[in-house]
Amino acid sequence: MVPRRAVLNHRIQGRAAGVLERYPSAPRALAAPPPGSGLKPVMGDYGPPGIGHIVSMLADPLTFSRRRMRRYGPVQWTGGFGRRIVGVSSPEAVEELVLDRKHVFSAQQGYEFLIGPFFRGGILLRDFDEHSYHRRILQQAFTRPRLIGYLDLTTPRIVRAVDGWRPGRDFPLYDHVKQLLLEQATVVFAGAELGPEGTRLAHAFEDAVRGGQAAIRTNMPGGVWNRGLRGRQTLEEYFRREVPAKRAGEGDDLFSVLCRATTEDGESFSDADIVDHMIFTMMAAHDTSTNAISMLAYELARHPQWQERLREESRALGKSTLDYGDADRLIGLDMAFRETLRMYAPVGQIVRQAISDTEICGYFIPAGTLIIAGAFTMMRAEQNWHDPDVFDPERFDPQRAEDKSHRYAWPPFGGGAHKCIGRYFGGMTVKAVLHRMLLEYRWSVPAGYEVPLVAGTGPKPADGLPIHLQRL
Repeated sequence: MVPRRAVLNHRIQGRAAGVLERYPSAPRALAAPPPGSGLKPVMGDYGPPGIGHIVSMLADPLTFSRRRMRRYGPVQWTGGFGRRIVGVSSPEAVEELVLDRKHVFSAQQGYEFLIGPFFRGGILLRDFDEHSYHRRILQQAFTRPRLIGYLDLTTPRIVRAVDGWRPGRDFPLYDHVKQLLLEQATVVFAGAELGPEGTRLAHAFEDAVRGGQAAIRTNMPGGVWNRGLRGRQTLEEYFRREVPAKRAGEGDDLFSVLCRATTEDGESFSDADIVDHMIFTMMAAHDTSTNAISMLAYELARHPQWQERLREESRALGKSTLDYGDADRLIGLDMAFRETLRMYAPVGQIVRQAISDTEICGYFIPAGTLIIAGAFTMMRAEQNWHDPDVFDPERFDPQRAEDKSHRYAWPPFGGGAHKCIGRYFGGMTVKAVLHRMLLEYRWSVPAGYEVPLVAGTGPKPADGLPIHLQRL
């Protein structure tokens, strides 16, 4: 049986959100624009004293965002985490935020507030010239030959894990995919063998990820935040201890590659840099791919015609596993993957903080403002997509190309200088797992079942995603 505690918590949180959302709060301006600037004030409301609208935002971000959009428009502010937060929810506003042509939006300061204690020093938590320097070196670990090497390392583990699943009803798919990718991150990224050490790292990594998602952001013993900090410390100790051996070795895992990565100009990482980048990269690759695989499989369970279409496509390829170049040949799978990223953005938010007074789409943004672009909710907006809540992969067919209505109508990987450096690795992993699943199994969910979603890096199943899994 699938544990139901998460589902119960989800329902309780949802009822609480409904109550809090009815809390009366008058619209107010975030700040008065400078006289004569011609800028508009950002309007919004804080919500219930202290907690703001955080419960509503986490419990049902889609409904919350649509309600705010109707009331305040695409640039508005709300209360949460003890401060005022500006939310942007139009492609035009997202473009101004991520391209940051005036260099006034700090990703480091934005993400530091949310996940800094657990993932500081990662590529997303660096800005401007420092970010460019680190990205040049980090890019050496994501070249095509490196990606092919990572796929060669991970393919046998995908096959062994997927083929070893035990079919049946109420098979908790999300939990199994999560375990598969935790092992992948431990072996392929960290270069650690499975066993007691690998298990310890996997648990520490999971605690660090959960810590960054904690609603109660205090270091109480036994709390989510506290466990996250201890998880970060465990990871730091492991990577720091292993750096010398990795630098001297010839391994193909990501950890080894980062230790030896050097640009043409001779730039390379310090030991401390490697530790920071490893912890962040493991989180970014594992958590997002787990969500994408699970939600794609969920939609294929709800749409058996698409599942059969993709199964025939995989069979026609004539290979039991994917080589790196094969992913582009699975056209239907690519469209379904893109549609899943649209509907369930694995990275649901793009976060920045204004480092000086500025504007977004004609709205005044004062210095120090935390800004969150809701990629998840924006890609489900009827202003940008036809029937946005319907799973329709063919909207990405070149003949329809709904994603081309605006260059930032579909930003699941962010954009600008901080566009996800691991997007090709993530897509490769998702397609490799789904290809194997399609060849080995058929799966379904009961009529009328809707997966309960909770907030994480992006929306994720609260119930383990139970499916009826049958071997072909």
